[in-house]
Amino acid sequence: MELCDILNYEFVRRAIAAGVLIAAVSSMLGVFLVLRRFSLIGDGLAHITFGSVAVVMLIGVSPAYITLAALPLVMISSLAILKLTHSKRIHGDAAIGIVSSIGIATGIILASLSGGYNLDLFSYLFGNILTVTQTELFLSFIVFLTVAATVIIFYDDLLAVTFDEELARTMGINTKRINMILFLLTAVAAVLAMKVAGIMLVSAMLILPPLTALQLSINFRMTIFAAACFSILSVICGIILAFFLNLPAGGTIVLFNIAFLFLIFGAKKILPLSR
Repeated sequence: MELCDILNYEFVRRAIAAGVLIAAVSSMLGVFLVLRRFSLIGDGLAHITFGSVAVVMLIGVSPAYITLAALPLVMISSLAILKLTHSKRIHGDAAIGIVSSIGIATGIILASLSGGYNLDLFSYLFGNILTVTQTELFLSFIVFLTVAATVIIFYDDLLAVTFDEELARTMGINTKRINMILFLLTAVAAVLAMKVAGIMLVSAMLILPPLTALQLSINFRMTIFAAACFSILSVICGIILAFFLNLPAGGTIVLFNIAFLFLIFGAKKILPLSR
C-alpha cells in the first residue's frame, strides 16, 4: 500500500486532522505549563479524566458523547487544582497529586462497579485516534480556535504571568483570570488528547514538544510555533507508521516526540544551537 492510499480512508483523514489540531493545542498550552513548572498537571488531569470517563460510562452515556460528558468534570477538577495551588499550605505539585489521586481512585472503583475494565475503557487508557468521531473532530477545531485566539489576545499577559506572576500582579494584570483560563484550556486539551495518546500518555503531549522547542533557545513566539511543529509532525508520522505496522498510534506518536527531543539534544552537542 502506498502512502497516499491511506488517505483514501475517511477515518484516517479524520484522525490526522483531529491529531494535528489537538497536537497544536497541547503544545501551545504546554509551553506555558512547562515554564511555570506545572508540567505534572497533564498527568494529574489525565488521572482525573480516567475517573470522569469511568463516571460517564457507568451512567450509560453513549460512546460518541463520552468526551463531551467528561469535559465538565475535568474542568471543575482543574479549577480545584488551581485553588489548591494558591493555598499557602499546599504546593502546586502536592495539589496536583491530591486531585489526581481522587480521580484515579474514583475511576478504579467505578470501573469495578461497572463490571471491570471493558474494551471501551481500555481504548481511553491507551488511546485510539483512528476512532475519532466527527463530533470530536469538530470539538477539536473549536478548541484549537479558542486556544489560538486566547494566546494571541492575552499573549502579553500570559508571558508576564509565566515568567513572574508577582510582578505581573503589580503591573495590574488580572493573574487570577489568566490562571483560570490557562487551567481550563489545559483541562479541555487533556480530555481531547486522551483519544490521541491515551490517558496514560496525555502528559507527554503537553510536555515533550515544548521541551524540544525550548532547547532551540529562540524567542518566545518562535518557541510556541516550534513546539506546535514538533507536535504536529509527531502526530502525522506516528499515525502513518502505526497504520502501516499495525502499532498503537498513541505510543508511536509519543515515541516520535521523544525521538525529536533526543535529536535536538544530539544536535546541540554538535551545532551551536544554544548560542
